[in-house]
Amino acid sequence: MSIYHKVLKKYWGYDEFRPLQEDIILSVVEGRDTLGLMPTGGGKSLTFQVPTLAMDGLCIVVSPLIALMKDQVLNLKEKGIKAELIYSGQTRDEIDVILNKCLYGNNKFLYISPERIGTAIFQEKLSSMNVCLIAIDESHCISQWGYDFRPSYLKIIQLRELLPQVPVLALTATATPEVVDDIQDRLGFAKKNVFRKSFERSNLSYLVRTIEDKNRYLLKILRKQKGSSVVYVRSRKKCKEIAEFLKLNQLKAEFYHAGLDNAVKDMRQERWRDGVVQVMVATNAFGMGIDKSDVRTVVHLDLPDTLEAYFQEAGRAGRDGKRAYAVMLYSNPDKVKLLKRIKTSYPEIDTIKRVYQAVGNFLQIAEGAGKDAVFDFNLALFCQKFKFNVLQAFNSLKILQRAGYIEVTDDLEHSTKLHFAINRDDLYRFQLENKEQDDFIKLLLRTYTGLFTDYVPVNLDSLAYRRKVDVKILIDRLKDLSQHGIIKYIPRKKTPFIIYTQERLPLSYLKFTKAVYQERKEKFEEKIKAVVQYAESPDTCRSKMLLEYFGQLRAPNCGECDICKEKSDGLETNMYKNIKSEVKEILAKDESSVDELVELSQFSEKKLLEVIRLMMDNDEVKTTENNKIRLA
Repeated sequence: MSIYHKVLKKYWGYDEFRPLQEDIILSVVEGRDTLGLMPTGGGKSLTFQVPTLAMDGLCIVVSPLIALMKDQVLNLKEKGIKAELIYSGQTRDEIDVILNKCLYGNNKFLYISPERIGTAIFQEKLSSMNVCLIAIDESHCISQWGYDFRPSYLKIIQLRELLPQVPVLALTATATPEVVDDIQDRLGFAKKNVFRKSFERSNLSYLVRTIEDKNRYLLKILRKQKGSSVVYVRSRKKCKEIAEFLKLNQLKAEFYHAGLDNAVKDMRQERWRDGVVQVMVATNAFGMGIDKSDVRTVVHLDLPDTLEAYFQEAGRAGRDGKRAYAVMLYSNPDKVKLLKRIKTSYPEIDTIKRVYQAVGNFLQIAEGAGKDAVFDFNLALFCQKFKFNVLQAFNSLKILQRAGYIEVTDDLEHSTKLHFAINRDDLYRFQLENKEQDDFIKLLLRTYTGLFTDYVPVNLDSLAYRRKVDVKILIDRLKDLSQHGIIKYIPRKKTPFIIYTQERLPLSYLKFTKAVYQERKEKFEEKIKAVVQYAESPDTCRSKMLLEYFGQLRAPNCGECDICKEKSDGLETNMYKNIKSEVKEILAKDESSVDELVELSQFSEKKLLEVIRLMMDNDEVKTTENNKIRLA
């Protein structure tokens, strides 16, 4: 048994690696820069976690998804593996403590958000660290042509310059051939080295249904398919409405979006994962790091912006290898809405400049100031104060980010954290002199470990419940201890942050290159057209379309999607359309029985009955009380 298999067995309990994992691990261990393309749920994190645990030194993991990094760090710590996380919003003291643990504490993993790479405190201590590997998750974010380009990822090259001998492992679940080459170029690969796992999912049936009454058809799908399901929608409002609709129809459903409190999100996610809730209705905030193997159905009620996003979200179904379904419900207004998104996602340059000016005024930053400073940022309050449309402002901020002027972080809930700033002897003397704080300090020391060496997350609600006091009393106690220099205290808050990557500039200095604005807008239009083409395609296998989009040329027909099924049933698309048109023409005059339709039709009875069945499935026709058929 190799050392890598021993690590896999010891920490994860598996005897064998999944396809491609071991190949990537061996490539990395040999010191080669490596790009791993593995679909969602393919076990990407093990490809850097296993070799790091088998080697001497620390792995630096770069990821843009703070919530996912938090989950991975927590999971590693639960296995007894030392891991830490640095991201925007932490204080300098917190970061200093974490970096010292990486220098002196046998830490194995340091997760870091990309915008923190360029900071002086990180770079200063990095040179003294024993780094064995640099892992870049979501590496498509470094490519201008990736669907989620983030300029902060361009800072990763600084890691390469500071650690020239350390190999890089770049990972992504979705990348077109153009993006695959761009990732390797931008990360300075000495030699092209790509490991691809086929994106084909033979157990996943892709279906598109052109349907007007989506809610009713959704009910039909979920009642028929009894396993766990995810329903994706575009807006938080619709998220809640669809969940309520499903509950009214006796389905166990919850909704999930980024605006919910972390405690609520965790509770709903857990109920869904445990099977208490059958259906999760969600925005695209749901899914990163979700590894539930028995999802039978993923339904998209609204069209996503890109096939990359669709492939990732649809790919959350059927990870156990059993038959599962990815269903897209499509109607003619969807195309119009999707095309409108081009204008919404790329506001006029003048609008972007007005947003930039307003942000500076909102945060009270003078021109020439603010470089590398981090600010709390409330988007709703900002839009209310300056009369901006929320979507327009949000997308303007994203373009300003792509242009390299600012960084905008995730909207995260930061828990209360504290760290004792004095040693145990001095604390004991303080307790003797301040009896009113003595019980509270003892409670903290009994409940939490590591308070003298680390910033420790503290659950004040739980402590207040145990002490049977109002949580505000405990907050006052913490403030008092902080004012006396006994603790360093970071209050709980929920907010995104804005980081000025350059000083605030006069508007005349703002430049939006073709690569930042016009070319990306054109690429976005192409991506949207690809989604519409996928939804409207009358005769190309759905799986084949997706695989060829990601560069898997001459991909086979899957035999399982709606297009393949229609063909295998002997019903060609053109014939289907002709028969359907005839049925509608007959029923437009009057409702008819099946026998009457067979008598009036010019097509064979077998093919006619097949079309009537499909039309019923799509709710295009209905049966009446006297067993006749009418248009819906």
